[in-house]
Amino acid sequence: MALLQIAEPGRAAAPHQHRLAAGIDLGTTNSLVATVQSAVARVLPDLLPDMEGSPLVPSVVRYLPSGEARVGREAQMQQADDPANTIVSVKRFMGRRLADLPDADALPYRFVDRPGMVHVATAAGERSPVEVSAEILRALRTRAEAALGGELAGVVITVPAYFDDAQRQATKDAARLAGLTVLRLMNEPTAAAVAYGLDRAAEGTFAVYDLGGGTFDISILRLSKGVFEVLATGGDAALGGDDFDHAVAHWLCNAHGVASLAALAPREQRALLMAARTAKEALSQSAAAEVTLTHPDGTIWQRTLSRAVFGTLCQPLIDRTIAATRRALRDARLQSAEIDGVVLVGGSTCMPLARDAVRGLFGCEPLADIDPDQVVALGAARQADVLAGNANGDGWLLLDVCPLSLGLETMGGLVEKIIPRNSTLPVARAQEFTTFRDGQTAMSIHVVQGEREAVADCRSLARFELRGIPATVAGAARVRVTFQIDADGLLAVTAREQTTGTEAHVEVKPSYGLSDAQVAAMLREAFDTSLDDMQLRALREAQVDARRLLDATETALAADAALLPETELAAIRQSLFGVAEALEVGAPLDALRAAAETLSHATAEFAARRMNASIRQALAGRTLDSLA
Repeated sequence: MALLQIAEPGRAAAPHQHRLAAGIDLGTTNSLVATVQSAVARVLPDLLPDMEGSPLVPSVVRYLPSGEARVGREAQMQQADDPANTIVSVKRFMGRRLADLPDADALPYRFVDRPGMVHVATAAGERSPVEVSAEILRALRTRAEAALGGELAGVVITVPAYFDDAQRQATKDAARLAGLTVLRLMNEPTAAAVAYGLDRAAEGTFAVYDLGGGTFDISILRLSKGVFEVLATGGDAALGGDDFDHAVAHWLCNAHGVASLAALAPREQRALLMAARTAKEALSQSAAAEVTLTHPDGTIWQRTLSRAVFGTLCQPLIDRTIAATRRALRDARLQSAEIDGVVLVGGSTCMPLARDAVRGLFGCEPLADIDPDQVVALGAARQADVLAGNANGDGWLLLDVCPLSLGLETMGGLVEKIIPRNSTLPVARAQEFTTFRDGQTAMSIHVVQGEREAVADCRSLARFELRGIPATVAGAARVRVTFQIDADGLLAVTAREQTTGTEAHVEVKPSYGLSDAQVAAMLREAFDTSLDDMQLRALREAQVDARRLLDATETALAADAALLPETELAAIRQSLFGVAEALEVGAPLDALRAAAETLSHATAEFAARRMNASIRQALAGRTLDSLA
């Protein structure tokens, strides 16, 4: 007989069903996952630490000849030994062609220039940035589900505010490959504002200065009565902590007469970049740090890097962030003195160089009392909790913006902007166009994204055709083109000829080389591991059941241990220890089930006694007639 959970009359024995949801910060250098428990956002490794107790998962994937992938700290430790097959900072490749990577020659990878998106040749075969990112997301999903004891109902994944449509769609596809349901893509600065706004009950106008490992974002937000309104956003999707590492690495190369990092062998490149990053991080606490590279022949390069020299090397990079910040302020029609506070996001904001620049521009001490590495994930976790139906959002509302203008190609290779940048999302805009030639019965529609006037200077998103236009004189037909952007920042375009109702529609899925068929094929490959997944699910379910049994037994003992003789009490405590130990050491399924079954048998008589005592208490002082 198992322990019974006895509920008060009129109350349900089972608590309200809480849907498991998480916020994921898919970072260039590190990633992490957070959730909301008991109305408090927590980084999940706090509940289930990794092997070094760090809340961060390095965004590093190493591919082995067997086809296996190693993710996180284990892969990071091997990057200097196997640089060609260990992919770091993959976020910088998302939705990008080889021509979009100015530092490709300084990277130790074997790039393959596929249509739409660059691939990397590894020991396990070619891998796209979508597939590499999916490995990181899969590791985060495993960590979250292990910590929460069940499958995730959905996640909110953060992306840089300046990510274009191709990069956003690539992120969504990576999540699909990882088996995640995306509730929303959320801009990283907005997520940080949610974390600060809710935790601090702040109101006013804030700047979010987000300098991460691979991207820089600046957002100007107004927080008022629970509404988070993004006034303007800007940044640089190719500027981040990696660039500071490269600046230090090039400095050491020049000091030893080597023209550039690209002149080194791949292993030396990776080792030098690791040493540069270590020195950069040390300069946040010290006035000087050593940068050392040991070559295979035993030659050693070593220089002392002072904070002053580092500032000289990297000031141009910081200046780029300040220039983007000034542009965002102009877009928001604000002066720096009108900003009530500046929120720092991203590990690179720990650099004194960055903090001094922010302090100098805004004339106030920036806010950093929530860990800059964790604030984005914490804000995303709050939004996921609301979207999963676990919370009502405490009355707060997110009003995000479109970071880049969207429009159509018109005659002469020019861009007609339909949705201007910084438009509040979700948004729908329409505009009418007409034919160029007499008798024209079809129209080619080219959707582009960018701020330049020429199509050649903007990013192509999609092309489609509208056919069935009445053959009339040029300028007589009326074609209404509607742009719709959803809350994730993803675009759908519809063209409709007004007199006949002929219509064409496209959901913009940038052609970066990963079709629906390819996604489906990759998902089918995942089915090959379905047996392992079933076994893992069974183990996790058993772990949850065992924890529930432990909690129920301990609660029962706290209330009614007096019902047990000493020998039975000792036996139950021994069985409790067995289950706790099995959970602690990660015992296999059979051993865990056996320990739980032993505890169930040990508590069977105790459960019966508790039931009898409860009945006796309920009947005390009552007559048979009163029970009739």
